[in-house]
Amino acid sequence: MKIVRTVADLRETVNDWRKAGLRIALVPTMGALHQGHLSLVEAARARADRVVASIFVNPKQFGVNEDLSRYPRQEARDAELLDGAGCHLLFAPTVEEMYPAGFATSISVTGVSEGLCGAARPGHFDGVALVVTKLLNMARPDIAIFGEKDYQQLAVIRRFVEDLNIGVEIIGAPIVREADGLAMSSRNVYLSEAERAIASALPKTLTRVRDQIAGGADVASALADGVRDLLAAGFASVDYLELRDARTLEPLQTLDREARLFVAARVGTTRLIDNLPVRPL
Repeated sequence: MKIVRTVADLRETVNDWRKAGLRIALVPTMGALHQGHLSLVEAARARADRVVASIFVNPKQFGVNEDLSRYPRQEARDAELLDGAGCHLLFAPTVEEMYPAGFATSISVTGVSEGLCGAARPGHFDGVALVVTKLLNMARPDIAIFGEKDYQQLAVIRRFVEDLNIGVEIIGAPIVREADGLAMSSRNVYLSEAERAIASALPKTLTRVRDQIAGGADVASALADGVRDLLAAGFASVDYLELRDARTLEPLQTLDREARLFVAARVGTTRLIDNLPVRPL
């Protein structure tokens, strides 16, 4: 696997592949890789001839009091994992390469970015939209693959790719989970042993609420019960537990279309998110 750190070197390699008629996939990440990320590389390899993965901890998507400084950085290990997964090229730029002196552009996506994590993390999705737009323009892939764990992020990316006529197919890949059901996340390493035990209640509660709603239970009552269950399990707070339209992310009071159940809850100082599809019977 080749490692490049500049846009010029990335484009040189990609241009060579394009001249050879090869199909290219991009897997953007912030590093601290786990099996969930590697499943994206696997999905990319099944759909393309060459896979580019990026590792960049994007400062534009972190708020003032968020964990930018302590976000795990382990490039050597990540590179080894990507190489073993069959990735062909790792793009690992510096902040200065991505945002050189004088950088003054922002991208904002309304609608799907509002509520859920958009409410809890103001400006977060503007930063996501900006960095992903840049990566798509830099790598010029045929397809780009993102995990469904960050489902609102996926919706934001699909929205601006369509709105800006960026010629790339966006593919969502299924959530990869631990043995107890907890969605794999780079932030899981922050959890103490006691917090990790509490965290296991998140997917269980989400599944129970999903089944209740799918079975015809009153949506508001099922959501309220789920919040109480999470707090009783030891979560410090619940940012949201909501049912939304699977495509537009419009809040739903009844299950009358394909939907998604979203949750964000805090255990200790760690914020965990998850989601599940919900379909009417």
